[in-house]
Amino acid sequence: MPGNLTLDALKKAVNSGEIDTVLACIVDMQGRLMGKRLVAQYFIDSAWEETHCCNYLLATDLEMFTVEGYASTSWQAGYGDYVMKPDLSTLRRAAWLDGTALVLCDVMDHHGHEEIAHSPRAMLKRQVARLADMGFAPVAATELEFFIFEKSFEDMAREGYRDLTPISAYNEDYHILQTTKEEGIMRRLRNTLCASGVPVEGSKGEAETGQEELNIRYGGAMETAENHVIAKHAAKEVGWQQGHSVSFLPKWRHDKVGSASHVHQSLATTDGKPAFYDKDAELGMSDIARHYLGGLLKYASDFTVFMAPYVNSYKRFQKGSFAPTRKVWSVDNRTAAFRLCGDTSPAVRIECRVPGADVNPYLAIAAMLAAGMAGIEEKLDPGKPLSGDAYDGTGDDHIPTTLREATDALRASQMLRAAFGDDVVDHYVRMAQWEQEAFDAVVTDWEIARGFERA
Repeated sequence: MPGNLTLDALKKAVNSGEIDTVLACIVDMQGRLMGKRLVAQYFIDSAWEETHCCNYLLATDLEMFTVEGYASTSWQAGYGDYVMKPDLSTLRRAAWLDGTALVLCDVMDHHGHEEIAHSPRAMLKRQVARLADMGFAPVAATELEFFIFEKSFEDMAREGYRDLTPISAYNEDYHILQTTKEEGIMRRLRNTLCASGVPVEGSKGEAETGQEELNIRYGGAMETAENHVIAKHAAKEVGWQQGHSVSFLPKWRHDKVGSASHVHQSLATTDGKPAFYDKDAELGMSDIARHYLGGLLKYASDFTVFMAPYVNSYKRFQKGSFAPTRKVWSVDNRTAAFRLCGDTSPAVRIECRVPGADVNPYLAIAAMLAAGMAGIEEKLDPGKPLSGDAYDGTGDDHIPTTLREATDALRASQMLRAAFGDDVVDHYVRMAQWEQEAFDAVVTDWEIARGFERA
């Protein structure tokens, strides 16, 4: 389901006083909504065609620091403008906010002639178009896991993030009693997202203290990424409205389970039939599905940065944590990086369990589509599925264990360079390099506690 407002419907809502504000948003490298709050009358008068933003929005880190070393923009180049071109198919009510609509924008060059190649939306669009040329349409769904904490963002920041108390005191996986206590947040989140055109299926307690999961109906790849970033943004704002903080940090304590964002994926033919399904094949997997999975396995290290973009992301990959450690596939087995779901049925699909809750879904899905297409083109075979505990095993099939290792794999990836272009890959290599450089420059609490007296 795309946005739930047409421009004409927005005009009527503005004229009646129902809507007075439009959020015009781009998706930045980190998968966040960035942009402007526009007076709704101004939007319907002219800004529905275009507005503008500084081009540093696709070259900063989480702190909005202007990082050196990007070819696309710099202090020397003067940090000029990009055009924000509203995609009116995404126009919708932001029902968790009073009197507000929201639209996602494509990021264009200053003259509005071409999309910026390293824009996350442009990267995913390009891979969807490549698949269309092959006769396929990608279908995907993401799961959003996150923690809810007792205190607000502001309170915890003032306290130096030292009293991180989850909203519940025990594992609430599928737990109805405990999640009832969280319905002040979750019910409002589910209902306002549905009213905003995001097809939420439901929510459930996850396998930690204060951890929830939000499930959104599967759809086309672009639609799935859009629903993901809107839902993630709304979750933070709805939590804040209730005096709580909602965090998508993958691993907030070493002894707590982390937060993931598993990505389910398959392909459909141009006439809507499931391209991954062959009723006569083993497990119901068509040759296309096997080759696609072969590509995911072969190139998993190449695109790990797009699934785990920060130093903290790699803290999830621990034995016995339900986060994977090895690049293997299995059938309905949550210890493997790639889990085959719905085997022997038309719903057969591949779940990638590597991404954390910090993932930018546009980048992750685009990279996996690129790897899957490479697998189809190279006719790669994934081999036999692993059975048993995927945590038990040795060899060189481990998922990159650090951001440094993943960055090296991204830099060397000829597959992604062919799919995205050298300039795009180099842009995201620089993003990953900077995250590591920023971390390396900081003295952590762990170092002080460990060595202050005893070193």
